[in-house]
Amino acid sequence: MLLPHDPVNAFLDYPPVEVPSAAEGPLAGLTFAVKDLYDVAGYPTGAGHPLKRSQSDIKTVSAPAVQRILDAGARFVGKTHTDELAYSMNGENFHYGTPVNIRAAGRIPGGSSSGSAAATSAGLVDFALGSDTGGSVRAPASYNGLIGLRPTFGRIDISRVVPLAESFDTVGWFARDADTFARVGDVLLGDDKAGPPLRRFIVGDDIHALLLGDLEEAAVRSASPRIAAHLEPAGAVIVSEDGLTAWRMIFRTLQAYEAWQAHGAWIQQYQPVFGPGIRERFEWASRVTREDYDAADLRRQHVRDRLTELLGDDTVLAIPTTPGIAPLIGLDGDTLESYRNRALSMLCTAGLAGLPQISLPLAEHEGCPLGVSLVAPAGRDRALIELARRIMAG
Repeated sequence: MLLPHDPVNAFLDYPPVEVPSAAEGPLAGLTFAVKDLYDVAGYPTGAGHPLKRSQSDIKTVSAPAVQRILDAGARFVGKTHTDELAYSMNGENFHYGTPVNIRAAGRIPGGSSSGSAAATSAGLVDFALGSDTGGSVRAPASYNGLIGLRPTFGRIDISRVVPLAESFDTVGWFARDADTFARVGDVLLGDDKAGPPLRRFIVGDDIHALLLGDLEEAAVRSASPRIAAHLEPAGAVIVSEDGLTAWRMIFRTLQAYEAWQAHGAWIQQYQPVFGPGIRERFEWASRVTREDYDAADLRRQHVRDRLTELLGDDTVLAIPTTPGIAPLIGLDGDTLESYRNRALSMLCTAGLAGLPQISLPLAEHEGCPLGVSLVAPAGRDRALIELARRIMAG
């Protein structure tokens, strides 16, 4: 870490190695942090587990996403905590502890991009890289009062990043303000797919139904006038005609199989110690068959077709990002797993369809942030960010 203090336990205690960046560029004057899944020249890549850290060499080349940011002039200040192998949405790392969520005292920061979200929320950096497979940028953004994007799948090069599930893994980032967020997007995203202006929004009633209660629903609905000031309301829809639980199981099956392909051999060889939840997930993943995966993959195409039908080329889906505010630290495993299942049922839609989803800090409940998300047609990420900037400006 290249900062003098880390009051929120966001950073790994790696020796402070300066990483060269351009003297000028569109991100000059900004500082950033990087989730410890990304290769950064001069650092190991620990992926949230001390055994991975001890086995990692010191990288000589940075991940392309990191290098693009460096070449744009931003200054790297450290690598941030992540859940073990990124297989969690909580941010409570069994080995390294829990980064502090300064926006929600006593509550988790969310994961797996926990340190990146905590560092950004606390003002230790201007922005930070995370990654999003099943919600690992969107959920922490919701919990920490940040802007966070899961981009169109494949839009940003994710090589030299430790994988979790290769057909879902995406580069994402956090910022506190829309202007900074857009500057980073201009560097990472390239040109949008051609299309008409985003002009309408629909509300996903079945996703809203997964909110924890009426007060959370009222908080999320309070953001509707801010969205409607920039988009034409086009009614409410049922997003999943099959039920969101069924979609969650499609996602979980695909993710688990791919996670075991990525890490199963290493787990079997070294028998690493995993914390609660992650241990059980890898045990379940080891039993998912290729036949299970192929069947789920066929069903994924139905999800993509459904979202293409709903959004067309000019419509945005407006939904809550998570079921509620950040859960309390130290909840029992069953309670947290039940919440996780509810959250995945909300978050899996964009992942299965490969669509961009941005979480905005537009709502609060009990004094804590609660994100509201917009999902856009594929390839319209920069249009979505520009829309978000207008909404955040009022």
